[in-house]
Amino acid sequence: MNVTPLDKSVTLERTIEGGTEKQRESVSSIIEKVRENGDKGLMELTEIFDRVTLDELFVQQEEIDEAYKQVDDKELEAIRKAIENIRDFHQRQLRQSWMVTKEDGTMLGQRIIPFDRVGIYVPGGKAAYPSTIMMDAIPAIAAGVKSITMCSPPGEDQRLHPMVLVTASELGIKRIAKIGGAQAVAALAYGTESIQKVDKIVGPGNIYVALAKREVFGQVAIDSIAGPSEIVVLADETARADYIAADMLSQAEHDELASAVLVTTSEELGKKVAEELERQLEDLPRKKIAEESLDKHGAIYLTETMAEAVEAVNRLAPEHLEIMTAQPDNLLGSIRHAGAVFLGPYSAEAVGDYFAGPNHVLPTSGTARFSSPLGVDDFVKRSSVISYSKEALEENGEYISAIARIEGLEAHARAVDIRKGEK
Repeated sequence: MNVTPLDKSVTLERTIEGGTEKQRESVSSIIEKVRENGDKGLMELTEIFDRVTLDELFVQQEEIDEAYKQVDDKELEAIRKAIENIRDFHQRQLRQSWMVTKEDGTMLGQRIIPFDRVGIYVPGGKAAYPSTIMMDAIPAIAAGVKSITMCSPPGEDQRLHPMVLVTASELGIKRIAKIGGAQAVAALAYGTESIQKVDKIVGPGNIYVALAKREVFGQVAIDSIAGPSEIVVLADETARADYIAADMLSQAEHDELASAVLVTTSEELGKKVAEELERQLEDLPRKKIAEESLDKHGAIYLTETMAEAVEAVNRLAPEHLEIMTAQPDNLLGSIRHAGAVFLGPYSAEAVGDYFAGPNHVLPTSGTARFSSPLGVDDFVKRSSVISYSKEALEENGEYISAIARIEGLEAHARAVDIRKGEK
């Protein structure tokens, strides 16, 4: 990888995958089948796409008990400690309802109300993603959501990965459906005989899951249609090249579309990082994926000043930003657009992915300019409370009527006028 002088037009903004026409048609037909046939449709689609004939849609307690036997003590301890950290962070995000009463008797306020039901999608297959469950479920639980349904595609043995079941159990999630793909999204959005319709669907998935979430949006809320993962490292000459290369590869190994970028004021560091990337790639299990990611979407940019480097970072608005400089804290105030910021050499991006506490569901593709990490606020709604006294209406009614008539809405004005001057 070459060290390139920064192009002023550099950007990470990439089109979020919209799928092919055939994929979109397939998703639409899957959703319609679930809406028409409910549980039966889910069973049939699971047999078609996952090649599994289910005896039960939902995980049974004996499956969870068996899963605990397959998870060793160290793994369980790691999950429990991560849950503790993530729960503590998100509980600090809680907002309170409030009310204010004025001298004229007017009472105004805002109620914070959690969603009734939330659906969590967890990718399946041979891999396990306990961090997905923790990051999606914990803020919902902290917000006060009482009903959580989790969906994940089963393996050939009709079971989910033991770590998935154990993590869900540790969080108190009782309803775990063994379904995946667009059919799971449809079930959560519209409901079936066994699966309750939810208010919001969160969690990552393949292109069919993403397209299904896009199609049901409006019927239910969704977290986002996420783009490829990305990291930007902002570094000066004091940074360690091996640390930077390792962190860039931690994103590049996600998939071929992932992006890993270094922005630095040091040409020497840039060259060392390029060498380190080559060296560390050699024995990386996902070498082919990471290599293609770096070739197509990786870069090392050189700037003359740190101010230019910071400007570039804000223009990139990355999902993950690592600051590896002599005094990283001093630059934090200048960063306006980043999903998560990691300060200093020991704050590897993986720390945030799994353990530290902040959510790892972050805005991608430059959307950190106007979007935030998943959190408690994503699982609550606000209701306004208005209680006007007779005195307040008498005092302000003429203004209200005036604005209504400006807009040509006479009935609005009369609804106020009829209350004025009552004995």
